[in-house]
Amino acid sequence: MFRLIRYLRNYKKESIIGPLFKMLEAFFELLVPLVVADMIDNGIAKGDKSYIYKAAFIMVLLGVVGLVCSLIAQFFAAKASVGFATELRDDLFAHMNRFSYAELDKAGTSTLVTRITSDMNQVQAGVNLILRLFLRSPFIVVGALAAAFLVNTRVAVIFVIAAPILALIIYGIMVLTIPMYSKVQKALDRISLATREGLNGARVIRAFGRQKDETEEFTEDSSLLLKLQKRVGKVSAAMNPLTFVVVNLAIAAIIMQGGKQVDSGVITQGEVIALVNYMTQILNALVALQVLIVTATKGMASAKRVNEVLDLQPTVLDKDGPIKVCADAPAVEFSGVSFAYPGAKEEALTGVTFSVKKGQTVGIIGGTGSAKSSLVNLIPRFYDVTKGAVLVDGVDVRDYPQRELRSKIGMVPQKAVLFSGTIRDNMKWGKENATDEEINEALLIAQAKDFVDAKEGGLDYKLTQGGKNLSGGQRQRLTVARALVRNPEILILDDSSSALDFATDAALRRALSERTKGMTVFMVSQRTTTIQNADLIVVLEDGEVVGIGTHKELTETCDVYKEICQSQVSAEEVGV
Repeated sequence: MFRLIRYLRNYKKESIIGPLFKMLEAFFELLVPLVVADMIDNGIAKGDKSYIYKAAFIMVLLGVVGLVCSLIAQFFAAKASVGFATELRDDLFAHMNRFSYAELDKAGTSTLVTRITSDMNQVQAGVNLILRLFLRSPFIVVGALAAAFLVNTRVAVIFVIAAPILALIIYGIMVLTIPMYSKVQKALDRISLATREGLNGARVIRAFGRQKDETEEFTEDSSLLLKLQKRVGKVSAAMNPLTFVVVNLAIAAIIMQGGKQVDSGVITQGEVIALVNYMTQILNALVALQVLIVTATKGMASAKRVNEVLDLQPTVLDKDGPIKVCADAPAVEFSGVSFAYPGAKEEALTGVTFSVKKGQTVGIIGGTGSAKSSLVNLIPRFYDVTKGAVLVDGVDVRDYPQRELRSKIGMVPQKAVLFSGTIRDNMKWGKENATDEEINEALLIAQAKDFVDAKEGGLDYKLTQGGKNLSGGQRQRLTVARALVRNPEILILDDSSSALDFATDAALRRALSERTKGMTVFMVSQRTTTIQNADLIVVLEDGEVVGIGTHKELTETCDVYKEICQSQVSAEEVGV
C-alpha cells in the first residue's frame, strides 16, 4: 500500500489535518481520567459540591472539544481517502486502456473488473482508517502509559507488561490474515468471472439446458469464497477476546496492586480510578486498532493486487521521433512476418510476405484456426510481430504513434460491439464531429439506413448495452457503418458479414466497391462469394500463406482454395 501513497500528493493538507485533529481528540481524552481523579480526591472525598460541578463542567467541555476535533478529523480523512481512490482509479483505468491484446489476454477481464472495483474499495477504506486511527491509537496507548507512570510508577509496571503482549497478539494475527485476504480476493475473481460468463452467455446456457450445471459450479465457487472468508474471519475474530483477556487481567492487577497502595497511603482512590480508566482507554484504543488492522490488512492485500496491474507494463509502446511516410509505398506490406501469442508453444503465423497497393480490396480466407484474424490484428498493432515487419505506407507499424496509426484504420471486429446510447452516439465513435450527412452516407454503404430510419427516433434510437435490442445482422451493419464514418485509409472487415444474408452481403460488397474509391479494404471471410471479386486473395492454412492471387488464378493453382470453393458451391460455379 505504501507504493500508492503518492496518490495522496494532492491531499497533503487533508492528510495532515485529519491525523492532527485525531491526536488532539486523543489528548483531550487523556485529560479526562486526571479530571476524574481530581474530582474524587478533592470533590467527592471532601464533599465539595461546587468543586464537583466545576470538574464535571471541565469534563463536558473536554468531551465537546474532543467531539469537534473528531468530526473535523473524520471530514478531512474522508476527503483525502476519496480523492486518493479517485486518482488511483483513474490512473488504473488509463493504464488498463494502454494494454495491448496480449496484456488483456494475460490478466483476464474478470480480474481487472474486480481489481478496479472491489479491491479499490478495500484500499480506500484502508486509507480512510489509517488517516483516522494510525496515529490516534498508538498515541492513546503511549499517552496512557506515560500518564500511568506520572500517577504511580510501581502500578504502571503492569502497563509495561501488558502492552508488549497486546502488540504481539495484534502483529501475529496481522501476519496470519494478510495472505488469507489475498486468497479471498482471488476467490472473488472466480465469482466475478462466473457471474460475467453466466450473464453474457445466458442465451447459450438456456439453449443447452445447462442452468443446473452453471448453478452448481457457481455454488462451488461461492462455497469456496465462504470457506475462505470464515477461516480468515475466525482468525480475525480471535483478536478481540485475546486483547480483552489481557486488558481485563491487567485491570484486575491494577485494582489489586492499587488497593494495597491505597491502604499504605502511597496513592489515592482517585488515582487508582485514573489508572483503571487509562487501562480502559488502552483497551478501547486497541479495539479501534483491531478494526484498523483488519481493514488495513484487507487494504494491503488489495493494494498488492492493484500494484500487480500497475506493474503489468504494455508491450505495445510508442517510439519517439518523427516518421516519414512514403507516398509511393504499398498501403500495407507484410515482410517475413511471424507471430506467436504470449505463452504459446507454436507460432500462429509463419513467414507471411505479401504487399497490398493503395485502393486494392484484399480477401483473407482459410479454414478455421488458420490465423486469419491474427493476421489483420497485426495491421493496427493490437499485437506486435515476433519476427519480420508489418509496414503501412512504407513505415513499420512499430514506429507509428498508436493514435496516428489507428486513425488511418477503420476496424470492424468479428464480434459486433455496440455501446449503450443512441445510434448517433455509436456512429460518432468513428468521428466525434461527424455530421448527420456523413453518418447517413456510412449507413447507406453499410446497408443499415433502411432499418435505422424505420426505428423510432432514427439516429436517436436508444441502444441497450451491447445493442441487444437489435438483431445480429443489424449490429454487424452498424459496426461497419461506424468504421466507415471516419473515412479511413484502410478498412478491415474481420468476418463482419457472417450474420448477413447473401443478398445483403452482396449489396454491401457492391456499395463498398462503388463508394469507397481509394480505400484499401481487407475482408476476412469464410465465404468464397464474399471475397471472390477482390483484387487480391490471400489463402492461409495453419498460419502459412499457401496461395496469393485473384479468384481465377487461385482456382487454377491453389488446391486449398479449390477445396474451400468446392465445399461451398458446385465445381461449375467455381470454374474448375
